[in-house]
Amino acid sequence: MTTKFTPYTWFLFIVLSVVGVFLFITPIDTGDGLKVPIAILANILSANVVSFIHWFAFIVFIIAAVGSIIMHFVPEKKERTLVDSLFRVHWFWTIMRILAVIFAAMYLFQIGPEAFTSDYTSGLLITPDGGLVTMMFSLFLFAGLLLPLLTDFGLLEFFGSMMVKIMRPLFKIPGRAAIDCLASFVGDGTIGVLLTNRQYEEGNYTAREAATIATTFSVVSITFCFVVLETIDISNYFVPFYVSVILVSIILAVIMPRIFPLSRIDDTNIDGTTPPANREDVPEGFSVVSFGLKNALTKAESNKNLGQVIGSGFKNVLEMWFAITPIIMAFGTIALVLAEYTSFFKILGMPFEPILALLQIPEASAAAQTMIVGFADMLLPAVLGAGIESELTRFFIATVSVTQLIYMSEVGGLILGTKLPLNIWKLFSIFLIRTIISIPIVAAIAHILF
Repeated sequence: MTTKFTPYTWFLFIVLSVVGVFLFITPIDTGDGLKVPIAILANILSANVVSFIHWFAFIVFIIAAVGSIIMHFVPEKKERTLVDSLFRVHWFWTIMRILAVIFAAMYLFQIGPEAFTSDYTSGLLITPDGGLVTMMFSLFLFAGLLLPLLTDFGLLEFFGSMMVKIMRPLFKIPGRAAIDCLASFVGDGTIGVLLTNRQYEEGNYTAREAATIATTFSVVSITFCFVVLETIDISNYFVPFYVSVILVSIILAVIMPRIFPLSRIDDTNIDGTTPPANREDVPEGFSVVSFGLKNALTKAESNKNLGQVIGSGFKNVLEMWFAITPIIMAFGTIALVLAEYTSFFKILGMPFEPILALLQIPEASAAAQTMIVGFADMLLPAVLGAGIESELTRFFIATVSVTQLIYMSEVGGLILGTKLPLNIWKLFSIFLIRTIISIPIVAAIAHILF
């Protein structure tokens, strides 16, 4: 069964997978709270490039936009090259890349309306000391190079056969997604999205499975949960808050794949083929462990050429930089401008006021305004809710905001920049449905606790 594999293959599977688990899934207590090593590495790099990272991002946006425009006038060849992967995109995404250049220029050179030059809109994304987009450049560098440790040397195959009897009936996703989901919960939602997208591109997830994992398990990090509670001034309730988040997230993970829009997404691979129904069955003569081990070692065997793996990693980094960061900049800025300078999200939140009043949430009118604004940015509900007197209401707002999960300034923008089969309307539908389902559950928990 496994005797045909060389010691080198065993080394690749065991040692490199353990390193991958350490980097992406193992939380370490730092001065700023619990973080996974990959995030710590990204923070260290960000701190050392703070003087020029925003200009580097701006140059990448320009290259991405100009390259996309040029490729619209260059005939496409049969063989797709790296240049095609980076720049040959639909006109819609080309326009988004152009908008990213415009928004970044307006902030960096402080020209144009205040709505686009404010530290609370474009500044949240491209400011050198902590902007989301600038931070993403560092995270993408390490994630692109090091994600193969999780995906290419058998870890997902090994756990996949053991977890399928839990993940498939409960959440309608493959067993291998257990590691993906764990990386999101313990590490960060953005890491989970990148891992999901890579698995989708490699044909390991169908469109429906990839969309389900990205929009159901890409939960914000434990560290950011602390930030939310500190912002809304209930940090002493962290344990009941985080237990509530996990409970509600699991309930949503069971419900969401079974209803619109996730249930309507094609259950086919990225190339349009339908995977065999028995693809996760354990063959006769194998146990779940021995079958998982055989699959893991076969996967490691196929990636013995480490130079090729590293080269593929650098290609992933470039694709993340040129394809994803401009989209986050464009969509994130638009969403934040709408949230900060218009009544758009406030108006959308008005229908929630009678619902919250019916559920006996104190200061229902103020709380209702925070229900939709989180679609723009994950911290906005906590910022708006900080002035509310009722601890019950502040707990309610914080818990709902984290379980909403789809934020255009982070996970939402990132998803739109990948090849995952989700557009902005599907993302908003998922966000809205998650919010509607979360509200009564969180309200019940809040009334029990307070």
